[in-house]
Amino acid sequence: MSAAPDRSRRALVFGRQQAEPPLRPPWALTESDFLDRCTGCGACIDRCPEQVLARGTAGYPVFDPKLGECTFCGDCEQACVPRALDRDAVASPWNHLAQVGDACLPRHGVVCSSCRDACPERAIAFPLTTALPTPVIDAALCTGCGACVGVCPVDAITLHRADRETA
Repeated sequence: MSAAPDRSRRALVFGRQQAEPPLRPPWALTESDFLDRCTGCGACIDRCPEQVLARGTAGYPVFDPKLGECTFCGDCEQACVPRALDRDAVASPWNHLAQVGDACLPRHGVVCSSCRDACPERAIAFPLTTALPTPVIDAALCTGCGACVGVCPVDAITLHRADRETA
């Protein structure tokens, strides 16, 4: 019996190595397990009421926060027959956090608080430490839902994977 191919090594050799795997739907297995199980059927994409899932590379589903907020309703996970999305196997929907980049308008003297206004968890604050407050993300409150990403007028907010302490 031959061993399964090492996807990361193959990608590196052929110049397709990504710094991070794409953002997958909630409750996705680890990237290699996800790719082994996902058939690319699109059932999760079709069932997403928020329409924030799209087809990515090779037809696999990705979460695109520019399309809106994930509400973690679980419809995508329930639609996944091959169990590439499996809340019984994965402790939390995902480990994404919002991150504010240098293009943020308040960092350039322009008043804006669209990210704070869109955040359903109130994870974004503008502390009054300077004349024009800049956003600060509370990692303990941020769910990585992406609500703040699409509303940013200058695309200054992204989601990234973060290691969180589990209680």
